[in-house]
Amino acid sequence: MELGEAATPAACPACGGQLAAWRLAPAAEAGEPPVALARCERCVSAVTLAPVPPDAHEAGDYAPRAPRGALLAVPLLAAFDRRRLALLLPAMPPPARLLDAGAGRGRFVAAACRAGYAATGLEPSARGVAAARDLYAVELERTGIEAAEIAPASLDAISLWHVLEHVEDPGAALRALRGWLAPGGVLLVGVPNLASWQARLGGGGWYHLDLPRHRTHFTPAGLEALLGASGFEVERSHHVLAEHNPLGMWLAAVSRGTRRPSYLYHLLKRNAPLHSPDLLVTLAALPLLPAAAALELIAGLAGRGGTIAVVARAA
Repeated sequence: MELGEAATPAACPACGGQLAAWRLAPAAEAGEPPVALARCERCVSAVTLAPVPPDAHEAGDYAPRAPRGALLAVPLLAAFDRRRLALLLPAMPPPARLLDAGAGRGRFVAAACRAGYAATGLEPSARGVAAARDLYAVELERTGIEAAEIAPASLDAISLWHVLEHVEDPGAALRALRGWLAPGGVLLVGVPNLASWQARLGGGGWYHLDLPRHRTHFTPAGLEALLGASGFEVERSHHVLAEHNPLGMWLAAVSRGTRRPSYLYHLLKRNAPLHSPDLLVTLAALPLLPAAAALELIAGLAGRGGTIAVVARAA
């Protein structure tokens, strides 16, 4: 298959159920055509049917430029890394051999090393590998999961943080990771939750659809079914997460009144104009942030958080 092509799945990639046409939703990038989605009749996960453009992870919101307010976000990102480590720590403490698959710029690998893990990372983009070296003195292996050459049973833990939704064949990816883990090894996986309250509120403009870059849109039932079929046993699921979730709920609400869904996110990514009527709507909605955060907390406690983190162990 050529880069950018996408085959229509014969069955749900999460649970194997039957797919049915669902909806057209706006593409994440302005000016691109709407994207078709199919939905599973069994686990209610969804699948993106449009292909991924060749430069989808190098342009637009993913372009190699610093977001607005990047320096102000540094303490917040560090707190998110500490939270991810706290999710992993009870299941597999240091000095475990840890791999971050889809490591981005290597920030979490650096944080894990400081916490005592023997941490390494995989990252397919050249700019991510270069940034990891320059910013964190971390050497990442430039490769994706499908091409990585990792010795069987050579790892104690793997972090797969908002990566699984990007891969064309999530089952194949998880089976590869399972082979890399030693018996009893731990996988920490984070994905958006299509069964969340904010997904329902956001509809086709939900921030976490990120079409067509996100290929599979998991529900908790779909993710757990896929993990089980790939050789993992789920130990814990977490729906109350500060990373993504409160902001995602607020964006879902505000997107009801803006021309471009998730306008603030695109603005911070330098991918939306500052001079826009959407800016006025966004500024007027800022007082709603505490209410959105409270609603998301209730959603998380009810098992309907905007994103989920699952700790699973190699069976």
